[in-house]
Amino acid sequence: MNPPPEITPLELYSQLQENPNLLILDIREPYEWTRAFLQHPAVLALPMSELAAHGVDALPPLIREPQQPLVILCHHGERSRVVAAWLLAQGWQQVYNLRGGIDAYARQVDGSVGIY
Repeated sequence: MNPPPEITPLELYSQLQENPNLLILDIREPYEWTRAFLQHPAVLALPMSELAAHGVDALPPLIREPQQPLVILCHHGERSRVVAAWLLAQGWQQVYNLRGGIDAYARQVDGSVGIY
């Protein structure tokens, strides 16, 4: 699999202001959500374990359209890189990995998100 394109935390912040169609898929596990979470209507949470167990059927309905612009995030950007590459291989067209994950977003954009 080819590495997916990436978006930086600052680029994501800007895109959230400019692109109302952009969605963010947080693939961390539920125990991680209590430690840090990006509070935004564009964020949908789906643990990677659910995605691994059920494939594309686990995706929320808003994300099932392969043309949907989508940013994948995890803690540091490694799991999300794998999921973004997998979605691209499944036919999704506008999937990006958040470089550095939610940790980088909290450190570079919004500390209220939380760091763990």
